[in-house]
Amino acid sequence: MLPSLASNSCVRLMQNHKSTWYFVSLVLGYVLYLVFGAVVFSSVELPYEDILRQELRAIKKQFLQENECLSEERLERFLKKALDASNYGVSILNNASANWNWDFTSALFFASTVLSTTGYGHTAPLSDGGKAFCILYSVIGIPFTLLFLTAVVQRIMVFSTRRPVMYIHRRWGLSKPLVAIVHAAVLAALAVSCFFLIPAAIFSALEENWNFLESFYFCFISLSTIGLGDYVPGEATNQKFRELYKVGITVYLILGLIVMLVVLETFCELQQLKQLRKMFYLKKEKPQDRLAILEHDHLSFTTVSNRATVYSDGKIQSFVGVPTQLSSLSDDPMIQ
Repeated sequence: MLPSLASNSCVRLMQNHKSTWYFVSLVLGYVLYLVFGAVVFSSVELPYEDILRQELRAIKKQFLQENECLSEERLERFLKKALDASNYGVSILNNASANWNWDFTSALFFASTVLSTTGYGHTAPLSDGGKAFCILYSVIGIPFTLLFLTAVVQRIMVFSTRRPVMYIHRRWGLSKPLVAIVHAAVLAALAVSCFFLIPAAIFSALEENWNFLESFYFCFISLSTIGLGDYVPGEATNQKFRELYKVGITVYLILGLIVMLVVLETFCELQQLKQLRKMFYLKKEKPQDRLAILEHDHLSFTTVSNRATVYSDGKIQSFVGVPTQLSSLSDDPMIQ
């Protein structure tokens, strides 16, 4: 008897807190996914890192043997200075001295990566004034960018998703959830083709050291606002039409980000995904004070209604009693 009561209470507890259990499972699944990614990245990339370290040690050792007049400490100081400058986008190589990082088009490209939170990291402000302005510019610009993207996506969604789905639903009488799923799949395929596959082919042709996979990798890392910075277009030696190329990349990033948000919003409006999200959300409950106010108003309304009814009944009774009194008075001999 006791085990059955305990099992029933456990089942009742799980049913009453179903969204909480779903949320806990979501958190555990996310943590496991993080651990899974760390294990895969570590197992894949760690051997390549070890090989690269060994190659650099061998090159450094050979260089010191060939130049005995140069001490290892002086070489270390020189390499540290060069690497620190490289972190700010400044290279000491002769073939890279022609490319400036802070001309207008490069600064425009940097501003777009800051406002879109892509942040490749290949270029960073050098001066304290530039760092302070970058903070102020980002504090104002990032919310401004979110407002701009929200307004643009909201208007595009009307013509790209809502009206086409409603037109097909009313024109051919098809199920609206089915039409929405097919429309989302077609829209995603068009977005992948126009903003991933075709640009990847273009980048692989324009960038000398990029293959198609690396170009596609750059497109995905950029439009998903990850922005690792290991691949940045327009940084090759003696890039033709570099200024125009940088402006084109800036336009591509802004348009691509808008299209990605439209696709994500289209999928978020699917009925199946809405039901899936509701599994992890808390149910909306009316506040206790609001319930108390509603109960108080209901009681007040009931009391007033009862009083009005009693008052009206008494008035009717007194009105009905008047003819009786008049009739009795008419029977009085004195009045007659």
